Amino acid sequence: MARYGLPDSAWVKSSYSGDNGGTCVETQPTSDGLIAVGDSKDRTLGAHTFGPEQWQAFVTAVRDGSF
Repeated sequence: MARYGLPDSAWVKSSYSGDNGGTCVETQPTSDGLIAVGDSKDRTLGAHTFGPEQWQAFVTAVRDGSF
């Protein structure tokens, strides 16, 4: 199933997502410059999209231990 009109083959699973059935986050850039984020375990849930600045702020906060 395509999410946000994007092909399934272009999603990239996070290196922090294991193969043990736990949380699995995957991302893909969109043609309009957004970052689509989805759950690789259940692609029927769709995807959330973020602007590049929002996504970078989130990634930085995670790396800094803010979450």
